[in-house]
Amino acid sequence: MALYLLQARYTTEGVRGLLKEGGSKRRVVVQKMLEQAGGRLHAMYYSLGEDDVHLIAEVPDNTTAAALSMAVNASGAVQLKTTALLTAEEVDAAIKKTVSYRAPGG
Repeated sequence: MALYLLQARYTTEGVRGLLKEGGSKRRVVVQKMLEQAGGRLHAMYYSLGEDDVHLIAEVPDNTTAAALSMAVNASGAVQLKTTALLTAEEVDAAIKKTVSYRAPGG
C-alpha cells in the first residue's frame, strides 16, 4: 500500500457541517471511508492557515486514491489535494534507476 498526504480546505458549507458535527466525528467518518476503501488513517490534524486539515493515509493504490479524492471533492463541502508520499527506501530505489533525459535547449 502507498502513503498519501491529504490536504483539505472546507468550503463555507463544509465549515457549517464541521461546526455541527465537531472534529472528532469527522475523523471517525474519514477513518471509516478509508477503511471501506481498503486503506488506513495514520494521522489527522486540523490546522490554521491555508489548509484546514492534514491527513496521512495508507491507500491500496493510485486508482483508489483518485476515487477517494473525487468522491470528497464532489461533495462540494471540501476541496481535497492528494499527494503521493515516498519512503526514504523508495527514493533510494529511484536513485538507482537510470533515466535518459535532455533538458530543454540542451
